[in-house]
Amino acid sequence: MSYKSIVVQLDTSKRAHFRLDCAFRLAQQFGAHLSGVFSAFTPDPRSFYVMAGSADYFEAHRKFRQERHGALERSFHAELSRTGVSGRWIDCNEYASEAMPHYTRCADLVVAGQDDPNDPESFIADHFPETLVMAAGRPVLFIPYVGVFPTLGENVVVAWNGSREATRAVHDALPFLQRAKKTTIVTLNGPKDEPRGSPIPGADIALVLARHSVKAEVAELDGIDDVPLGDMLLSRVSQLGADLVVMGAYGHSRWRELVMGGATRSMLQSMTVPVLMSY
Repeated sequence: MSYKSIVVQLDTSKRAHFRLDCAFRLAQQFGAHLSGVFSAFTPDPRSFYVMAGSADYFEAHRKFRQERHGALERSFHAELSRTGVSGRWIDCNEYASEAMPHYTRCADLVVAGQDDPNDPESFIADHFPETLVMAAGRPVLFIPYVGVFPTLGENVVVAWNGSREATRAVHDALPFLQRAKKTTIVTLNGPKDEPRGSPIPGADIALVLARHSVKAEVAELDGIDDVPLGDMLLSRVSQLGADLVVMGAYGHSRWRELVMGGATRSMLQSMTVPVLMSY
């Protein structure tokens, strides 16, 4: 099992070039075809008509984005030539939240960026990362907006709670897990007074992975009242020196609102290493 088709989501944010570098590293590692899908939020110029000087601002902003778009596309084609990776560049002119799933569903792995609150250019659409992971139908690897990652997938933490989403994530991540030097299954339990039901023990999924030639250690992470599980998981990731987290994304849509689980929300907001999510 391997990733043979990778899609990377690109935009005019500061981290787009780094995300592209990560995608090329993965494409080389797995011998995959790489599609670079460029999508950026563009405000409707009509919304500026009531503002004095808005036409000049909009034109300057358009030129700025054109320059970044051109530089990124040139980098993409230069890397194709340098690395020998096969690939294609796609300009997505539709709303990204609606168009991206068309490309992601024909891929084995999707590489996307974390929202950066300090960079307006990272904004693609409202709740774009959450919408993407729920609509993609494929695993999404989110690259944080800060940090440099010389390794990716050598020391993996699997967040396990026995859910459907976690099960999907584990199997979607098998190409990483089979190459990893170390894999730790961190079982997530809720507060001690919370009904447990019948979660699948971490040892059972470790046995499943062993049949795929993945040797994994199991560590338990008990919930503590008033301490979010997402924060506890991030702390454990740091302690283990992991360079990749694998987890299920829990969420659902209700009327006019996208509701994500606590651990999923914490990771999307505060990830310190790349996170592979499946829904």
